[in-house]
Amino acid sequence: MNPVEAVTERARAARSAVHRVSAVPLLVRGGVFVTVLAGLLLAYPAQVLTGRPLAALAVVALLPSLGPGRVWSTFAALVTVGGWLLATEGYDRPIALWRLLAVAAALYLAHSLAALAALLPYDAVVDPELVVRWLTRAGAVLLASAVLGVLLMLVATVGGDRGFLAATIAGLLVAVALSALLGWLFRRR
Repeated sequence: MNPVEAVTERARAARSAVHRVSAVPLLVRGGVFVTVLAGLLLAYPAQVLTGRPLAALAVVALLPSLGPGRVWSTFAALVTVGGWLLATEGYDRPIALWRLLAVAAALYLAHSLAALAALLPYDAVVDPELVVRWLTRAGAVLLASAVLGVLLMLVATVGGDRGFLAATIAGLLVAVALSALLGWLFRRR
């Protein structure tokens, strides 16, 4: 096969793949982009969100939607956390509970949607009920995490410095308990 025929064959295969794309996998990947971008916009200080940095953040948000099964989701999460640290340490933005919960929710939802997108081929015929159930479970996890986070913040405010110690210990106990539960569930299968 000569090089011209090889390129022509690849072009036909690409055109065929584009015609087979179905709506649900495309919408899930769009959801990955939107949630990653929302997390980035919430994390970074407003002074940085102009011009080229905003375009760079849009590219960072696009990468996990194009390659959800690769390293790009982790990369986007690290860039988001870096933006949070830049805003709080570099620009002295006070830590607001609503913003912290919103960034954490965006990170989790982006990770969850990227996991779903990695499982769905572009041409998969998917029942929308699958995506609704997936998002319902993710919403339940987000709600439980937010309630637990707010409760731990309330524990931290009681008792001065001892409250921070109690909240830290309570948070560690919850993390260990959840890890043990997940390990038990994994072995049970």
